[in-house]
Amino acid sequence: MRDFGNPGEVRSLAPGLPGRLAAASLRVAVIGDVILDGWWYGVTERFCREAPAPVVDVQQKNYVPGGAGNTAMNLHALGARVRLGGLTGSDDAGDRLRFLLAGAGVDLRGLVQHPHAQTATKDRILAGEQVLFRLDDGGRFPAEAEELLAASVPALLEDADALVVCDYGTGLLHGAVRDALVALRGGRLTVVDAHDAAAWADLAPDLVTPNAAEAALLLGGPKALGPDRAAGVRAAAPDLLAGAGAAAAAVTLDRDGAAVISAGGGFHRTWARPAAEKQASGAGDTFVACLTLARAAGLPLSTAADLAQNAADIVVQRPGTSVCSTADLEKHLDSFADAALSRADLLARTAVERAAGHRIVLTNGCFDVLHRGHTRYLNQAKQLGDILVVALNSDASARRLKGPGRPINPVHDRAGIIAALSCVDYVTVFDTDTAIPLIRELRPDIYAKGGDYSAQMLAETPVVEECGGRVLILDYVSDHSTTALVSRIRSGGTGNGSGETGGNPAVKGGSEAIADDAGNSPGDPP
Repeated sequence: MRDFGNPGEVRSLAPGLPGRLAAASLRVAVIGDVILDGWWYGVTERFCREAPAPVVDVQQKNYVPGGAGNTAMNLHALGARVRLGGLTGSDDAGDRLRFLLAGAGVDLRGLVQHPHAQTATKDRILAGEQVLFRLDDGGRFPAEAEELLAASVPALLEDADALVVCDYGTGLLHGAVRDALVALRGGRLTVVDAHDAAAWADLAPDLVTPNAAEAALLLGGPKALGPDRAAGVRAAAPDLLAGAGAAAAAVTLDRDGAAVISAGGGFHRTWARPAAEKQASGAGDTFVACLTLARAAGLPLSTAADLAQNAADIVVQRPGTSVCSTADLEKHLDSFADAALSRADLLARTAVERAAGHRIVLTNGCFDVLHRGHTRYLNQAKQLGDILVVALNSDASARRLKGPGRPINPVHDRAGIIAALSCVDYVTVFDTDTAIPLIRELRPDIYAKGGDYSAQMLAETPVVEECGGRVLILDYVSDHSTTALVSRIRSGGTGNGSGETGGNPAVKGGSEAIADDAGNSPGDPP
């Protein structure tokens, strides 16, 4: 792992994290199906005479790299040094695509141009904010073009910290190119983003990133995940990983975020923030790019997934095929700095949520130096209901509980980092020694607590039950302690409180099991 400073900060979504990732200047190789995305904007006021079809008067044409090109553009925008391998024709679309990629700073030494290939294009026709239809063309290539691309693989992978395979099913990567990648497997993080991940099992990827439909394909049918797709991913995790030959998978669920699984039973959820999505495209490429960069830098899989979800949330708010830059991501994370709601605002917002039939989950704690036990705990709490409210001890309250020198981070910073987690809906601050006054006002459906407790041990339990709610105790794992982590930081130790030793996970041989992202220690509330 590159030296990002404070181990606790590395594992939190602090605004400075994207800058640290960019400063690492990691080299990432991307190979796959490159596409020229066209967005044609116009107006329609009449139907044509020949058929009941709208006539669109096109007023503007925008072109951007799509497919593997979009993944490369996002990686570059996040600070990676990117080499791109793929195929274009010697046609206008290919020239335009190469011009756009080179202009952004992407290294095109692996982007083969063949006179008998036809560049893949996807042109969307829009009237107002509505996509009326999409025209797909190209993507055809002669056999010798595939051989030329395969021959470029060694140079593409030289000194790469990570490899991303973007396979959209054209067949370009399924013969000599795949053989070349398998022959050079190892020594770098390997991520496969493919319509059919099973076709890449021989590559033994560290991570695959199918969407829900592609994950269902791995399991044998479109309904394999069931109505609750995240639960379906979790239940089918061994079969999904075996089918893809992968150590871990991040299954993207569009509006429902992502479900992340790993060997040994690790599971993590992210939650997407609402977006209209009328014009947005390519958010999955952004997710893959950010996830890859974060993992290549050595961040835990759960932290990397939450960061990638934030990046995807940014681009779905924008029209067309878009990218998320380091500055975009830092600004987005910084926007959570003032996220703590007053008591009145919190009660007003949760009243609206209740009126919509949503169940309210409340948890509370100091959440001082955020560690993986915290993130797993909050992830579990979110899954108990619909809306997760996190109440933070004020600085004075934390000091009374923890003693002099605590908290390490002031409540303003703690609130911003907690609010940036995709599983958290609302953050508030309380100044009392217990959350009982807040519970009386909020009346949560579920009060969640983590640690070595039972419901009977908690002073809050009678109040929760009086208000019609339930107390639920979440997982406790003894080796994740904020107190122990703070002691190591202050003593200058290199440990991070999670049992990790650092280093590039790909070099060590794969993803760490996110089953370890858990727990609080006795007497050490979160």
